[in-house]
Amino acid sequence: MATAPTITTCDFVGSFVSAGQAPADRRPHIAFAGRSNVGKSSLLNRLVGRRKIARVSSDPGKTRALNFYLVNSRFYFVDLPGYGYARVSRQMRAEWGRLLESYLNGDPHLAGLVLLLDARRDPTEQDFQLVAWLAARGIPTLVAVTKTDKLNRDQTNRKIAAVERLFNAPALAFSAVSGLGKNELLGAIFDLVNERAQDIGAPRHGQKE
Repeated sequence: MATAPTITTCDFVGSFVSAGQAPADRRPHIAFAGRSNVGKSSLLNRLVGRRKIARVSSDPGKTRALNFYLVNSRFYFVDLPGYGYARVSRQMRAEWGRLLESYLNGDPHLAGLVLLLDARRDPTEQDFQLVAWLAARGIPTLVAVTKTDKLNRDQTNRKIAAVERLFNAPALAFSAVSGLGKNELLGAIFDLVNERAQDIGAPRHGQKE
């Protein structure tokens, strides 16, 4: 049996309010996106095995910049601003939208995006629009259904099946509480990183500089 990929180091690099400020080296990026309060920070903390690498807030819409984390000195996790939070101004939502589009459309090192969906909520029109936008540009998307610890096994299975039908793509059940889906998601992420690293000439996982 193959050894599950692991994250041994993860360091916060910085928060950037412009895509042009982001690190300009050749390391691949894995971005994380979803509606506000979907559990991005909790998922990131579980993936890297650290409690506070990404700040968990009870205030939706807290992430208002591109937050970069260097993983295993090989690639970046990029925590994108949450969308769909009504209690911010229209101008702020427009600014977040421009930041997201500027980054997703312009960064040549983007290996893929993890879309987070709340197991207790129906996908939004913005979720569907994002997936369609990414597909049109050939950007791989992984779908992670979060907070499955709030459901029983049957409810979780039915939710995953429904999401896969709606998006016509595989979906993973994930729980930041129990760790359900962690190894599967990491495996898929590392596959995308290695594929992109090969394309751009960056070191692959397990290779030295």
